[in-house]
Amino acid sequence: MILLPAIDLYEGKAVRLYQGDYRKMTVYSEHPVELARKIEAAGASALHVVDLEGAKSGTTPNLSVIEEIAEETNLRVECGGGIRSMETITDYINAGVSRVILGSRAIEDEDFLKEAFAQYGERIAVGVDAKDEKIAVHGWTKILDLNVFDYLEHAAALGIQNVICTDIARDGAMQGTNVPFYQNIIARIPALHVIASGGVSSLNDLRALKEAGCHGAILGKAMYTGAVDLKAALKEVQS
Repeated sequence: MILLPAIDLYEGKAVRLYQGDYRKMTVYSEHPVELARKIEAAGASALHVVDLEGAKSGTTPNLSVIEEIAEETNLRVECGGGIRSMETITDYINAGVSRVILGSRAIEDEDFLKEAFAQYGERIAVGVDAKDEKIAVHGWTKILDLNVFDYLEHAAALGIQNVICTDIARDGAMQGTNVPFYQNIIARIPALHVIASGGVSSLNDLRALKEAGCHGAILGKAMYTGAVDLKAALKEVQS
């Protein structure tokens, strides 16, 4: 299983939100590039980056920071946050991003997803955020009448392989991860590479996700609060 430490960007700083609420934001680093270097020095090979400003505006205000992370480290950077055009995807790819995560636009506009996948293949992932098994979009402000399992089956049929799945109720809550949710996805759609996001708060959570068959797991708040030591987490997933 791959461990992806997370850096969420807002105004050039590394921050974390609580359950996606911009009013509940904590700044963890004023220097995200330096933070990325420390993450790499701990032994990580991959990094999950979200432009939280981009998620709201559909623009790329933190593109230069992401480009610098890609240039200054050997980390495989995956990036998401309000990516709504082919031009933006290309901008991130040209900035050195290894994989671009598409969310709301891709879910609501299948033609956009097909075009992106046709051009960039495995460098495209889909981010699916679930609340009570329904898909949430637009910063979790809109709940679609769309079952998460049905959508993921459809995405797999289109050829999508990499999916980042978030259980909104667990995100940033430090209450553990929803292992049965991921087990259900993997059992129903074994072709998908499922990356678990939201709620990882202990090494036991990582162990359970690995045993469930997750392809990867994102480590966010627990790393910043010290609840999970990054080196220990990397050792756990690699053992």
